[in-house]
Amino acid sequence: MTPLNINPENYRYHALIGTGGIGSGIFFALDGDHTLGREESRSGRFLDQRDYCKLHIIAHYVKVLLDPSFETILVSKVGGDGWGRRLLDEMASTGLDRRYVEVCPGQQTMLSVCFLYPDGTGGNLTASDSACNRVDVEYISRVEPEFIRLAGRGVVLAAPEVPLEARLRLLQLGTAHQFLRAASFTSAEMLPAVDMGLLARTDLLGINLDEAAALLGWPAEEPSLLAIIESAIQRLNAINPLMKIAITAGKNGSWAWDGDQLTHAPAYPVQVASSAGAGDAFLAALIAGTVAGLTWPQAQELAALTAALSVTSPHTIHPGLERNSLNALASQSGTSLSDAVKALLKPNL
Repeated sequence: MTPLNINPENYRYHALIGTGGIGSGIFFALDGDHTLGREESRSGRFLDQRDYCKLHIIAHYVKVLLDPSFETILVSKVGGDGWGRRLLDEMASTGLDRRYVEVCPGQQTMLSVCFLYPDGTGGNLTASDSACNRVDVEYISRVEPEFIRLAGRGVVLAAPEVPLEARLRLLQLGTAHQFLRAASFTSAEMLPAVDMGLLARTDLLGINLDEAAALLGWPAEEPSLLAIIESAIQRLNAINPLMKIAITAGKNGSWAWDGDQLTHAPAYPVQVASSAGAGDAFLAALIAGTVAGLTWPQAQELAALTAALSVTSPHTIHPGLERNSLNALASQSGTSLSDAVKALLKPNL
């Protein structure tokens, strides 16, 4: 893997400590393009595609975009089953730090069933009684020595698929030790996250349109897309005026708020194999771009490119995503990029 073209000595931060889901899943391709009904039975077929949970996806892309020396410490749990063993081996091959990934005998590794429509969009159903759900406040607190060691030099990531209480503790540790704090939440978690104070402790927030609508209590289809974006940003800005926000909206692109201006990045015209994991790839690139010194709009450029390349793979972690493949997509698309992003993608001479 070829990381972004930047000297690691110039990074703003030098490590990531993250909690969230580690697990796998199976893909099911639905017959018919209409939205699955509440009581509907639908035929389809299982696909030979690899699925991963959020912490693994985000941490993987952060690691491959940045230099191998960038520490990426995962805090989660897997079951003592074949799924868990395989995932631990894959994470080791990427160079992810698994010291705080506990193997729980007798428990199952998180497993999801991802369903796909013929156009490549879809969703997933995830088990709520997996090893990840046993990550608690006490377990997160075990990592505090790493926060002390890396004080002022790290990024903390609070991702879905572990309990909100555990993620709050991680963000509290990040606050106490002067880390940059990044987070994402599912639609069902948005309002509880507000009530529990997680958003007040977040510096970088990455969510999608449905999650933004859930924050407002609105359906994702109404009113207009831009009304959801602007109203969600207004609500989030009232909660935490210093928070930088990115909202993805699939084929409609993404919007980013840096506290002063709202920028839009269109979606790339790529052949979509699967949109699963695109939001996680987007957030990973936002983090990597911020570490590399990009402004928020520039990080959004890198994130839009990364998410676009990610959906060309049927797997939720694109095995070939790195600097050279990102540069190739940017060149083929003819998209205008800022000089700062071009410099990160520039091949070595």
